[in-house]
Amino acid sequence: MAQFTPPPVTVDSGVPQGRGRVLGIAGIAALGGFLFGYDSAVINGTVDALRGKFQLGDGLLGFAVASALLGAMVGAWCAGRIADRFGRVRAMLVAALMFSAASVGSAFAFSVWDLIFWRVIGGVGVGMASVIAPAYIAEIAPAASRGRLGSLQQLAIVTGIFAALLFDYWAAHAAGGAAMPSWGGIEAWRWMFLSMLVPSMLYGGLALTLPESPRYLVGRGREAEAAAVLSRTQGLAPAQQSQLIDSIRSTLSGDRRQSLQDLFQGGKLMPIVWIGIFVSVFQQFVGINVIFYYSAMLWRSVGFTEENALQLTVLTSIINIAVTLVAIALVDRIGRKPLLLTGSIGMAITLAIMAYCFSQATGSGSNLTLPGSLGTVALFAANAFVIFFGVSWGPVVWVLLGEMFPNRLRAIALSAAAAAQWLANFFVTMTFPVLAAAGLQIAYGLYAFFALLSAIFVWRWVRETKGVELEHM
Repeated sequence: MAQFTPPPVTVDSGVPQGRGRVLGIAGIAALGGFLFGYDSAVINGTVDALRGKFQLGDGLLGFAVASALLGAMVGAWCAGRIADRFGRVRAMLVAALMFSAASVGSAFAFSVWDLIFWRVIGGVGVGMASVIAPAYIAEIAPAASRGRLGSLQQLAIVTGIFAALLFDYWAAHAAGGAAMPSWGGIEAWRWMFLSMLVPSMLYGGLALTLPESPRYLVGRGREAEAAAVLSRTQGLAPAQQSQLIDSIRSTLSGDRRQSLQDLFQGGKLMPIVWIGIFVSVFQQFVGINVIFYYSAMLWRSVGFTEENALQLTVLTSIINIAVTLVAIALVDRIGRKPLLLTGSIGMAITLAIMAYCFSQATGSGSNLTLPGSLGTVALFAANAFVIFFGVSWGPVVWVLLGEMFPNRLRAIALSAAAAAQWLANFFVTMTFPVLAAAGLQIAYGLYAFFALLSAIFVWRWVRETKGVELEHM
């Protein structure tokens, strides 16, 4: 596949040209994260409409919401091998096509099983993007700014979440409810799914302008092309290009394709792979996606109208964007490990507060109420939880996964860790309606416990990677 020179990026006069270019390239690659967030969150506004349309119980509703995550697990698992064989850019194009197909298929689903099929297809695209974008950004970014550029993935994710929730609110408000007919007589929830088509096509078009990863090019013996990419993106002189290419070559496994066997040493999974898997799983076991998948249903259950519940969900996503910007400013200054520890402790406290609030609730289901001011306390605790996650585990995990593995293992190891993450996401999403039916205090208490465990894990096993070249991992 021919490689294309990226479009000119306008930068301030005080910013070196190479840095401006790599920022633009990383921003385009991170659009995969935007689709990741959009696809993940668009389901939020459709939950109640889907329950009524297809007469779903708690278990099947949970599976319909979580089905995309099974596809994401498959996509993440396969993405490393696809990216290593065909290149990072081509893998992005495949992900964009899957997003587009899932958008149209989900919008015109005629049964819950048809919907689940298309959600799985879209999930494969989500999973691929979740692996390719952080790997590509890490491979093309200078070490000094790799954390900030890698955090663009999470910024794109939370921006995609915001855009999806905002469109959900607008579509439901315009139609008088997500289940009501809207433009062209089509129900509003169908338009929510169809809206994914626009960013999917944009992502695919812009991906065509990206240069291939220099580390992929070196692995394929295309060193002249790799040198050209390093010159354009990092402004390296010829001698620096040659030195870096030699360093990259020494850490790669040549033309041999990576396989799962490469992740094992002495018959056991390598410790660094285990650490990546556990970091991925903990990111999901704190229950963050419950807030974005089910928050409209959650706030309706404590007395808010559908419109007000969607407004609160949009507000939460704005907060998530703001704190992600804070994380981008901090990640290369104070490091990955301090941010993760701060986030874990903050999440454990706020989730425990939410568990207490809902332990005092009366009623059940749609008649659930929180006495006195506990509804307000729960709302503030939920948003504080999002703040602690957004400034730490949200962006930092993607930065770590993109940089913590050796060059020769990066794509396949990142695939394994991301697949574990999506499996954990599926488990949390699938079980939440059942846990909620048993008592929200049980769900939030469990998530608080895992947040506390994540702090212990980071303190003991996670290595700081700030400022370390990928060839030294």
